[in-house]
Amino acid sequence: MPSSSSSSSSSSALQWLSLVGIIWLQSINGTNTNFPAYSSQLKNVLSMSQLELNNLAFASDAGKFLGWFSGIAAIYLPLWLVLMIGSLLGLIGYGVQFLFITNQISSPSYWQIFLLTVMAGNSICWINTVCYVVCIRNFPCHQQIAVGITTSYQGLSAKIYTDIVGAVFSSSPHRRAKAYLFLNSLLPLVVCVIVMPLVRDIDLMGRQRNMEAGFIFMFVITIATGIYAVISSLGSTSGGLSPLHNVIGTGVFLLIPLVIPIVEKMREIMSRKWNVNRERRVYNFTIEETNNEMGSLENGAVKEGEEIEASQVHEVRVREEIGVKLMVTRIDFWLYLFVYFFSATLGLVFLNNLGQIAESRGSSRTSSLVSLSSSFGFFGRLMPSLLDYFFSRSKYMISRPALIVALMAPIAGAFFLLLNPANLSLFISTAIIGVCAGAITSIAVSITTELFGTKNFSVNHNVVVANISIGSFVFGYMSAIFYHKDGNHDGDGKCMGMACYRSTFIIWGCLCFLGSGLALMLYARTRKFYSQRS
Repeated sequence: MPSSSSSSSSSSALQWLSLVGIIWLQSINGTNTNFPAYSSQLKNVLSMSQLELNNLAFASDAGKFLGWFSGIAAIYLPLWLVLMIGSLLGLIGYGVQFLFITNQISSPSYWQIFLLTVMAGNSICWINTVCYVVCIRNFPCHQQIAVGITTSYQGLSAKIYTDIVGAVFSSSPHRRAKAYLFLNSLLPLVVCVIVMPLVRDIDLMGRQRNMEAGFIFMFVITIATGIYAVISSLGSTSGGLSPLHNVIGTGVFLLIPLVIPIVEKMREIMSRKWNVNRERRVYNFTIEETNNEMGSLENGAVKEGEEIEASQVHEVRVREEIGVKLMVTRIDFWLYLFVYFFSATLGLVFLNNLGQIAESRGSSRTSSLVSLSSSFGFFGRLMPSLLDYFFSRSKYMISRPALIVALMAPIAGAFFLLLNPANLSLFISTAIIGVCAGAITSIAVSITTELFGTKNFSVNHNVVVANISIGSFVFGYMSAIFYHKDGNHDGDGKCMGMACYRSTFIIWGCLCFLGSGLALMLYARTRKFYSQRS
């Protein structure tokens, strides 16, 4: 009994420690999300056209085309090795670009920059795959909640990088582009080395502790982190808070989740001492009394909810385990893919072009906008987990496809709101798109596991998110064409005025409404399945 109890407690502490490690990884893994903060500077430094810049934004997402390599690697290689491969790809992709623009190596061709950006974008897939796999394996009965909480922190990445650059590096536009590339190359590698020992499968021995209190505490910390991120972003917009204060505050919030594994370890120590004392007292009783006492202790443990069988915990049901070959023949897959394409992917493309959009409207607060979208994206990614945790067994809980339908309408409305020239409309639309696109990104992880199973998840989901690469090229290329066609251009080829993106916003809004119709079809086809789960 003592050894079993302590082993279970130890597993619980390691579970939470692995979750904290994933939070740290996700918080620095969104290196592509800070591209808008330095894209205009990079355009000037490398003397690129708007079309070439849009192609670079596509290149970062094009790395997801090869994301299935990381899914296969996660099946056959140790997770720590998959993690290191991802960090090294980022080091090469961003690091060589940094050496180029600092003149440490010879001047690059455009295609060299393009291929390096593809490599850097692919590195995100490797780290993401490890994060998802660890959450699913180590929290089999709470995988949707664990994935949702950790994924939300990736929405915070752009803010973290923006704050660090603002606090540590020069405010010169030329130097800021170098600073972002430098951080993108080194920071993920450093965090991966630190977290590498924590990212592994935990032997749960068929049993799990009741994790309700831990998840409630994690939700409180995560929500507090999001509130701080939004307030500090708004403070930066109004000039009230310095980037250094933001960095320190965010760092403290990222360390607070360590409280849970520390508390679990202390419980393990206390439990071990308590079991030793009980074992000594048992020898003073008869065998019958000992058996009675052991029975009462076991009943008490179950009654108190200290440990429960994994089979007794609410588990996520899936339709069936489906491989890639079978998945791509299903109508549900294609509906799901195009729903993602016309919602989250459209939102990500907008955020990738946020620097040029703000510049065309005469706004000089690109960094504040990126930080704002990151903060609201954080809340958006967290929202599905909150709904899943508190309402999963309630009759009022709506299915995930229905939730996507509800989220797509605000995105479409935000695109049409951008036709208003006021700066306030730009900030409101950015916040709305950040929240809704972030939420759909998080929900998509759950839908992939529910519709196609968990066995082949690492490959299946990388196939699904490959649509981001296509959307980045199609939507980005379209916006670049209208950028050059409409508006007033100065000598540098910059487009100034509301006309630069007017046609783009109208088309994107209409496509989002089309996606809402496809989401309704997916909801109708999966309604019976989700009603059986409730």
